[in-house]
Amino acid sequence: MTTIPSSHPSAPGRVLSTLNEDGSRRWLRPKLSPGRFWRMRRVVAYVLMVIFFLIPYLTLNGKPLVLLDVPHRQFTLIGYTFLPTDTLLFMLLLMSIAISIFLLTALFGRVWCGWACPQTVYMEFLFRPIERFFEGGRSGSLAMDKAGGLKARRLAKNGVYLLLALFLAHTFLAYFVGIEQLVQWVQRSPLEHPTSFLIMAGTTALIFFDFAYFREQTCLVACPYGRLQSVLLDRQSVIVGYDPIRGEPRAHQVKDRSSGAGDCIDCGACVLTCPTGIDIRDGLQMECIHCTQCADACDAIMDKVGKPRGLIRYTSRDEVEGKPTHLLRPRVILYPAALVVAVGLLAFNLGTKADTDVTLLRGAGAPFTRQPDGSVVNQVRVKITNRDAAERSYRLEVSGVEGASLIAPQNPVAVPGSRTAETSIFVVVPEDRFGDDRLPSVIRVSDGAGFTLDIPFELVGPEREHDDAGDGE
Repeated sequence: MTTIPSSHPSAPGRVLSTLNEDGSRRWLRPKLSPGRFWRMRRVVAYVLMVIFFLIPYLTLNGKPLVLLDVPHRQFTLIGYTFLPTDTLLFMLLLMSIAISIFLLTALFGRVWCGWACPQTVYMEFLFRPIERFFEGGRSGSLAMDKAGGLKARRLAKNGVYLLLALFLAHTFLAYFVGIEQLVQWVQRSPLEHPTSFLIMAGTTALIFFDFAYFREQTCLVACPYGRLQSVLLDRQSVIVGYDPIRGEPRAHQVKDRSSGAGDCIDCGACVLTCPTGIDIRDGLQMECIHCTQCADACDAIMDKVGKPRGLIRYTSRDEVEGKPTHLLRPRVILYPAALVVAVGLLAFNLGTKADTDVTLLRGAGAPFTRQPDGSVVNQVRVKITNRDAAERSYRLEVSGVEGASLIAPQNPVAVPGSRTAETSIFVVVPEDRFGDDRLPSVIRVSDGAGFTLDIPFELVGPEREHDDAGDGE
């Protein structure tokens, strides 16, 4: 086997593809292999970038398409707002997403990592092309690595990286504060919103650090998904794999190859193009993100030596070993069944969920108070959540008790769209209505536009003394 040249002087051994045994950084300078898979990934990547940029501007039913409002503890996804009271709904949503990931991985391996993960998309189709433009491709980058020191072209590259990081950070922040709030912050002095400015600066710094320095180590060290593939994949799952039956034994000479030689000519093209610096011929590895760069590189070599493509291809571990493959297997049946159940429960709960939530709580302090006129007053705290995008006004009424009346600081209560309002009401009841210390009543909440909710509520009062004069002595 030939030795693949390194982009960094290697120590006697390496712990990772990006780390030498002595702790020094090994910079990867992957060679671009523009084959059929790369062209398809490029189209997918640019479409995903556009979607990412546009989402903060899009609305559905008067609400943002996606808004993760952490300060108000409200998450809006696809036009529906999840509130702190929606624990069940949010759990079902997360469960549906998790099962979808399990199913996707079981069927297509790490297709997310190679085709749709933001780390891969931006690194391979935004930041690396800029690097190639300024540094002159792999050979230019290696020459700069060897020369050392700061180069004007690298400084210019990092300047562009910083501007891109600033733009991406603003777009990312829009997912959490909304585009309107973000525009206001940009137009005002940072001194007027120092906290948000510091968050923006920190996010920009992290994005710049990730794509300018940390790079593929995010996949190798920080991301847990690769470490989960051992339990998410089975031997029938689709992977990007090398065919050892066809490729071995390797023979470097193209001409006059022995009759027993395999198709692999040991050129090292698959290693030179790998963005994580591994050798796909070593089998399935945690570091492999299934980006198909090695497949494109190998196909180009096979075309040159007159061999059929597909020495490295989408396959499965059983297929490359010549074993039969089966589309239907336990996890491919169980995951969709679980997904149907989770999505069905989510859809049912969403469809039956009212657009207003009302919670009644007893007032703090004494359970009731007696007035000089002989009436009993109960304080009730009312919490109203308006799920609609538009503001609504809710009227509060009491019924079920003769002579009862309701006093409120404001009635009706105005609640902005996708917000929660709290108020206190006072229910006044003549004392003689209490047979014991509990009196059933009904609190009605209505908006005059079709929403009406009657909530049973027990009023608290003094327990009346029973007259025992009729009893025998």
